Amino acid sequence: MNEKNLGRLEKKELRSVWTNESGEFTPWLAQSENLKLLGEAIGIDLELEAQEKEVGPFRADLLCKDTANDNWVLVENQLTKTDHLHLGQILTYAAGLEAVTIVWIAEHFTEEHRATLDWLNERTDEKINLFGLEIELWRIGDSSIAPKFNIISKPNDWTRTIQKAAEGDISEHKRTQLHFWTAFKEYMEANSKIRCQKPAPQHWMNHSIGKSGFHMSSIASMWNSETNINDPEIRVELTMDGNNSKQNYAVLENRRQEIEDAIGFPLKWHNPEDKNVCRIYARMNANFLDPQLWPQQHEWLRKNLEIFYKVFAPIIKKID
Repeated sequence: MNEKNLGRLEKKELRSVWTNESGEFTPWLAQSENLKLLGEAIGIDLELEAQEKEVGPFRADLLCKDTANDNWVLVENQLTKTDHLHLGQILTYAAGLEAVTIVWIAEHFTEEHRATLDWLNERTDEKINLFGLEIELWRIGDSSIAPKFNIISKPNDWTRTIQKAAEGDISEHKRTQLHFWTAFKEYMEANSKIRCQKPAPQHWMNHSIGKSGFHMSSIASMWNSETNINDPEIRVELTMDGNNSKQNYAVLENRRQEIEDAIGFPLKWHNPEDKNVCRIYARMNANFLDPQLWPQQHEWLRKNLEIFYKVFAPIIKKID
């Protein structure tokens, strides 16, 4: 057997690349390709809002949006090991914001700080999500230095999901929806690059399309949007909300023929006068209450999510 020359990984000091946090590391992380790397590590598609931004009475190193649901994501950075000062800031954010994901990045997490994040994640609801990440720098020989994020602490989505399912006020079909989305997320992780949110006992699951104010949704609803009666259906939707939803919808509607030609079939266009939320969707009658039918239904959702992303994402990214 021929010998192969393999390189040796060499760990580099953070300070050999960034000499300070606010002047070098935070601007580096704010660059789109590096924010994408962070998002891949924590499973969230991030869109930068600002650096050193005040959020109410708070000031975060980076302020981002989760493009799947437009919730805030606050990032706190350290080029040293974790300390009580940054822990206090994170606790203040968690206490003062109704829904937020907080990402704490450091060179090294002490055991007490890791345990504190784990403890908080066990005791907060799904609106507060805390991540602890250690950042490392590596190179092979004379190659470029490469960053690597290691998750030290993260929300326990499985425990929270089970707790929701155990609540007495959840109906039987809500429990079925929870199991439907749990199976769907597993299916998508094995068969698609479209990222899923954590499963919940509800009729929708959101997916990022890369820009705040827009997201895709998978729907498993007891209400039939075509007949307006209780008759189960599944849908794939592009949803627009926020202050610019009507204008964004109009931009897409002006290209309706082009979009539907690229999709390959007509879509449903929904722009209610009394609501800001606008939707463009495809639908199919589907009895998701029968688990034996889930494989076909999951495949239909996957196929149409990928088509929606392929067609809509390039158009949406160009909308100002």
